[in-house]
Amino acid sequence: MKRKKLPKLESEIIDTVSLRRNNTQEEWQLDVRKASIGPDSIDIRRLYGDSKMFTWDPGFTSTASCTSAITYIDGGAGQLLYRGYPIEQLAEHSDYMETCYLLLYGNLPQPEEKEQFVDEITNHTLIHGQLETFYKGFMRGAHPMAIMVGVVGALSAFYHDSTDINDPEQRKLAAHRMIAKMPTIAAYAYQYANGMAFPPPKNKFSYAENLLQMLFSVQSEDYVMNPKIVKAIDRFLILHADHEQNASTSTVRLAASSGANPFACVASGIASLWGPAHGGANEAVLKMLAQIGNKKNIAKYVAKAKDKNDPFRLMGFGHRVYKNFDPRATVMRDSAYEILEELGIKDPRMELAMELEQIALNDDYFKEKNLYPNVDFYSGIILSAIGLPTNMFTPMFAIGRTVGWLAHWKEMFSDPDFKIGRPRQIYVGEPARDYIQMNDRGHTNRPLRFNKFWQR
Repeated sequence: MKRKKLPKLESEIIDTVSLRRNNTQEEWQLDVRKASIGPDSIDIRRLYGDSKMFTWDPGFTSTASCTSAITYIDGGAGQLLYRGYPIEQLAEHSDYMETCYLLLYGNLPQPEEKEQFVDEITNHTLIHGQLETFYKGFMRGAHPMAIMVGVVGALSAFYHDSTDINDPEQRKLAAHRMIAKMPTIAAYAYQYANGMAFPPPKNKFSYAENLLQMLFSVQSEDYVMNPKIVKAIDRFLILHADHEQNASTSTVRLAASSGANPFACVASGIASLWGPAHGGANEAVLKMLAQIGNKKNIAKYVAKAKDKNDPFRLMGFGHRVYKNFDPRATVMRDSAYEILEELGIKDPRMELAMELEQIALNDDYFKEKNLYPNVDFYSGIILSAIGLPTNMFTPMFAIGRTVGWLAHWKEMFSDPDFKIGRPRQIYVGEPARDYIQMNDRGHTNRPLRFNKFWQR
């Protein structure tokens, strides 16, 4: 079935703003471009050419790097939309495969469209036999994310028929392959670390079921599916599918802007996601709860978190974007309760988490700084309850986020302003100076500066 093409990404010019340099009285006119919802943007593309000045925005907190029709976040209202649909509705009524279709193709699928899409994904879940031997080159104790970066990057050496980014059919094939193979790649990283055989994906299972059976099945017996765990994992994947221009998605877009093949771009996203301030945050939450240890220690650690001179941080609280409750956290909290009740687990970390949550919701310090629990606060508890070690939390995040990376990668080809990314800088180093020969540099007793250099 032929899918409709998404419209070109264009934003309407609705106004202008004036920028004046006070000491010279020079003035420049800049266009204002309209967003369908959310803040409008000042178009500064001509600013350097006209004024010979850059804008300075560390962390790109006030810079729109692209136009996109995929995801919208209103941090003040605690709102997250995928293609206009609230994340809460998708988590309750949809499934991950339907959400993938929505993110890739712009609309919820018709029944026959979803059936075809699921079949296409299912038929690409296997990985090449020679790629399986690639795992043997890693240490058994390697972090699964390290393995995934290597294996995903290597896919371009196996699938030459889907690396031509100028061919729409090859782009579609690469996207479907990547979504299909990511659970297999992640599960094999886990099984390899445990010294176990690689269980093949099975076409009779759903996406979430396949992931679970590849993670936990053993050769001696079949893996028994628990419908509530399957639903919780499917919901986990939906909640992590996309989150606008976050660090890893921006990394994928920047890599893709150079014309890199899709597998290399996704590998770059995995590498960026690995950081504890991004995808590794759910792993850090479990480590934090273990450090606190007991409810009687909460007051001491909350005081440490409030002390700006203390390095301790409460992980899983606050978000760069959300200035209210993270809508994903509400859904994830309900899932955490359901899984712990279903499995009969009395997890002291959950009790700690609930106590910390109440403090965050009622303490003036946390409310003033908008430090509400985010999605990472609860997701680690769920993954731990089903039996995954902490080093598999970020790979699970990567599985869910793959479709978001690919949706943004695919969208770039519909952007009329698509060009290679090249951020600018404010140079604060030495001005131009002449080279000094070794014998003319003078001799002082100053200490070596190597260590100081790396500590900057």
